Amino acid sequence: MSPQAEQQDAQDGIGTGADGRTTLGDQFFDAAVRLLRRVQEEERAAIGQAADLIADTITSGGKLFVHGAGHSALPAQDIVYRAGGLALVNLLAVPGTTGVDVSPALLGSALERVSGLAQATLDASPAHAGDLLIVISLSGRNSLPVEMAAHARTRGLRVIGVTSLVYTEGTEPRSASGTFLKDHCDLVLDNKIPIGDAELTTRRIGAPFAPASTVVVSALLQAVMADTAGKLSDQGIEPPLLRSANVDGGQEWNESVYATHADRILWRR
Repeated sequence: MSPQAEQQDAQDGIGTGADGRTTLGDQFFDAAVRLLRRVQEEERAAIGQAADLIADTITSGGKLFVHGAGHSALPAQDIVYRAGGLALVNLLAVPGTTGVDVSPALLGSALERVSGLAQATLDASPAHAGDLLIVISLSGRNSLPVEMAAHARTRGLRVIGVTSLVYTEGTEPRSASGTFLKDHCDLVLDNKIPIGDAELTTRRIGAPFAPASTVVVSALLQAVMADTAGKLSDQGIEPPLLRSANVDGGQEWNESVYATHADRILWRR
């Protein structure tokens, strides 16, 4: 590396770690931890309220669904069929938008902007009044998450939105309604992710980089699920949790959970 590059690295706070300087990897960890702490502190009440809604849905016999498109599908999938997680959470997927499962990958992003997909998906789904839907969208501005939340509420579902509220201040909505995801939810969880979803910048690298939304949103939802388990237990109800099938007795435990809640564990059919 040239002396000029080394000097620029030093100015940007970039180091290899061998001499004790902070690396970009270290900076990402620090940024992610700061975001996690901020969400923990500022969203604590909302996390508890979300857990109340989910626990109430479970005790009243309702079904649980979660939807996310693009990379927002990753934290959605993280709470479905997960060891240590609630067995009753079902993925509500729109074909072609669940992660980067289409080619070209840009098609998934394009589909998020198509009006009508959400209504068609919900109308063909087993979601009904009394159920609950979690909708995850970082920007909350595209047609798919906005219409998913709006139509779910017209069908009598309660909706929890997981989004970044700063997008509503710095971007324009893309849905025909001119609204954001937050405008169609019973409760909103703000993940605090900045516009652009990139935590690091340096003068030597042209674009911002190191997105943290998946880490933060996954942790946020796992916190909600943990609080839900606690609230069910406080009511004397055994939370319908899955165990790892890779530990002794785990599969037997899970089979018992499946049998007890077969009508609401739709991902197993």
